[in-house]
Amino acid sequence: MRIAVGMSGGVDSSVAAYLLKRQGHEVIGVFMNNWDEQDENGVCTARTDWRDVQDVCDLLDIPYYAVDFSKEYMENVFQEFLSEYAAGRTPNPDVLCNREIKFKAFLDYAKQMGADRMATGHFVRTDDEGNLLKGADPAKDQSYFLYMVHREQLRYSLFPVGGMTKGEVREIARDAKIPVSEKKDSTGICFIGERNFKRFLSTYLPAQPGDIVLSNGEVVGRHDGLMYYTLGQRRGLGIGGRGDGRRFFVIEKDLKNNRLVVAQGDDDPRLYSDGCVCGDITFVGGPIPEGIPVPLTVKLRYRQADQPCVATLVGSRLLLRFEKPQRAVTPGQSAVLYDGEKCLGGGIIESLM
Repeated sequence: MRIAVGMSGGVDSSVAAYLLKRQGHEVIGVFMNNWDEQDENGVCTARTDWRDVQDVCDLLDIPYYAVDFSKEYMENVFQEFLSEYAAGRTPNPDVLCNREIKFKAFLDYAKQMGADRMATGHFVRTDDEGNLLKGADPAKDQSYFLYMVHREQLRYSLFPVGGMTKGEVREIARDAKIPVSEKKDSTGICFIGERNFKRFLSTYLPAQPGDIVLSNGEVVGRHDGLMYYTLGQRRGLGIGGRGDGRRFFVIEKDLKNNRLVVAQGDDDPRLYSDGCVCGDITFVGGPIPEGIPVPLTVKLRYRQADQPCVATLVGSRLLLRFEKPQRAVTPGQSAVLYDGEKCLGGGIIESLM
């Protein structure tokens, strides 16, 4: 079988390529260049990652190519990222990157190369019916980021490390002497990397400073721009040492008046929500029945433990009622539904209940 492997220069995709080659497949390494810009230290991680891909492919004796998806990324991922921040929401570009780049642009490229399948280093699994399942390693499961991928795309995809733990992946890499076996995992938003987030965002969006207020309107400080803050945030507010000494937390972003509303104490009831309304809904397999409440579990952020909820599909909206109030439910983030190990799909949080 001819398989195009999306290789990032990290250990997971490198081991994925190694395992497929060991199984006797004709493996092709493909590096996706989605963002080519230096950070404030003059470092472009894409170039370093591309060199790592070349070293790994040379070791595995497989051909490799670099494909430039930076235009598609800018138009379909980054511009949406900026639009969401400008609207006061907190987006997750990784879910869009998977939908628009890795399982669309790259999948099309793999087919053009004559590949029978594409493969990635994601920690997810699929079953014989094409359902998306959680990765075997609970600490590394990435199904949250793939809920926008459709079943027909999954049927064309392979996830060689999805049934392993991260420790097992690194052990395989060490035994095979793969040069990136000890390479640090990438964290955060890919195009920001280790850069200062506020400094990065300010180069694309004009900041509009304003007042930090209590719910009664009392001004307690100044914010640098609502786009820099998210619900539940406590660091970087610069208003410590008031009142009873408890820390302040963001409970609301008042876009109309450009005010950041805060409250003291992480047990403030205004930090918690009983439910939310989601739009931009995607179901990996098929949708849940419309108008019928369905008991499921939901993740409202990556790495969160599954939370029991009741999901109701109403037209183009998904209504979620939580069994227990959830803290800092954030518009712009994804709410992803599960039925046991199976990822059903989800949507973008629009409003709270």
